[in-house]
Amino acid sequence: MDFRRLALSLIMLPLLGGGLASVLEAGNSGGESENSNYRASGDRFRYPARDYSEQSGGTPGGTLKVSVASDTGNLDLHSISHTNAEWLGRILYDNLVYLDEQGEISPWLAKSWTVSPDGKTYTFHLLDDVTFSDGSKFNAKAVLVNLEHMRDPATKSPLAAAYIDPYVDGKVVDEYTVQLNLREAYTPFLNVLAQSWLAMESPKAIREKPKELGEAPVGSGPFVVESYTRQQGIKFVRRKDYNWSPAIIKHSGPAYLNRIEIQFVPEATVRYASLTSGQFDFTIDAPPQSIAAMRSDQTLVVDRRIRQGNPFRGIIFNTSKPPFDEVTVRRAVAAAIDREGIAQLAGFGELEPKADFLAANTRFYDPAFQNVLRYDVAEANRLLDQAGWTQKDGAGFRSKGGERLSAEMLVLQTVSTSAVPAAIQSDLKKIGFELKLVQIPLAQYADRRAANNYQAIGGGVWHTNTPDGLYIVYDSNEITSNRRIGQNISRLQDSVLDDLLQRARQSNDPKDLADLYSKVQKRLTEVVPAVPLYDNYSIVGYKSYVKGIIFDTSHNTPIFTTAWLSQGKRL
Repeated sequence: MDFRRLALSLIMLPLLGGGLASVLEAGNSGGESENSNYRASGDRFRYPARDYSEQSGGTPGGTLKVSVASDTGNLDLHSISHTNAEWLGRILYDNLVYLDEQGEISPWLAKSWTVSPDGKTYTFHLLDDVTFSDGSKFNAKAVLVNLEHMRDPATKSPLAAAYIDPYVDGKVVDEYTVQLNLREAYTPFLNVLAQSWLAMESPKAIREKPKELGEAPVGSGPFVVESYTRQQGIKFVRRKDYNWSPAIIKHSGPAYLNRIEIQFVPEATVRYASLTSGQFDFTIDAPPQSIAAMRSDQTLVVDRRIRQGNPFRGIIFNTSKPPFDEVTVRRAVAAAIDREGIAQLAGFGELEPKADFLAANTRFYDPAFQNVLRYDVAEANRLLDQAGWTQKDGAGFRSKGGERLSAEMLVLQTVSTSAVPAAIQSDLKKIGFELKLVQIPLAQYADRRAANNYQAIGGGVWHTNTPDGLYIVYDSNEITSNRRIGQNISRLQDSVLDDLLQRARQSNDPKDLADLYSKVQKRLTEVVPAVPLYDNYSIVGYKSYVKGIIFDTSHNTPIFTTAWLSQGKRL
């Protein structure tokens, strides 16, 4: 297994910022302020329905120039887990299903479907007028080719393969009807099929040019890649015959824009300055330190949203290595970290501190555990005393049996930097814990992670549109092995948690699921595989002449099918 290639696909958001789409420099929200657009509804938080569908028609024409912090390194979304795939997927590709404004499954390329009583067989009835940009048909065979591509070891999928792991095989019922068979009931199946990483690609391209998919992808989406230069940019052109957007977005026909030109700009200050100067019309990754200035600029719009799934984790423990194989030590570290201070430091007031393990806008979020791991230095010290780390050396660090309480945290080297790792290091020093920051390049990071050669890793999220994201990052089946590139970086093996997560995957009873996921969230605060710091935000900024921006219901990232430029800007 080539774990160096794995590194290019990781969704890990390094604490040193920029890099692979850092959450410190990216986000989404609805309008000028989060509070005016984000409301509680029962056990969920939602944005207004109008944010997810076209409200009025636009004027065709023009080129939208977009800046982005980082490159995915690959446009074959089946083979990556990069966060930018969320919005790129809606430019290039389509999915079998889509979520509606309430998070329920709705049609897209599949116009309807049925599920067998045992939850193991899904039968999809497909649209019969969809083609890929190379002219090949979207049909039942195309669906099967795509699923095989996702789980093909040669694809080296760090995400899609895990999401469809219960899939066994499928069969063509007729040209536009496909049956998919699972080895067990898997309730999140439809949710994951709505995510960009599981989009449909041309079966012809998959069969004939698999090695070219990363640079010359072929989808059925509203735009086609004209050119892609790694670490520089991507140019897209409108597909004139596109006419199968999901019904929820209320847009028919092709996109309004003639072109979208994306340029990768790692430096946050440059992205801000080039947006205000008009060099770019839109930035996917609006830097938090510039948001206040952007909000005061009448020529700009700022939109800030919370992604579903897992919050940003400041430190991910390797629970198989000392000293983090002791849960008491992990709990002490969690209590010692000042989330509010770090959120302010990292996000300049744009990030909400978070001490539990599921975003509040994710289905079955339970707020009952939001303060279990609250900041409490006295409690941190008590826990370390309880664990036997009672002695202190001349430098003020704790020790036990002559061994200093010390650990290394791997931090990925990136173009931009963040003060977050140093802040965590400083907080831990106050309780006598020596945390050493080890900055390493991407390839070395991947090698050490694959070899289980680390004590902790700094920074990471896992966004998904279902609470099953907790399975992906914490179930013992998701520990990297020769069989799978797993995302359980904490290498947590907890039989209680595994049982709860597996039962949740198989249940379709909302009351049962609410109970199971509540117990999952409670258990995570007990075993503490990582330290949540703040919600996983996506923040975009754009010129006020950019109209028709709506947001994706799975990812809360912008959709450009409905975007258009007001008069005088359609050059």
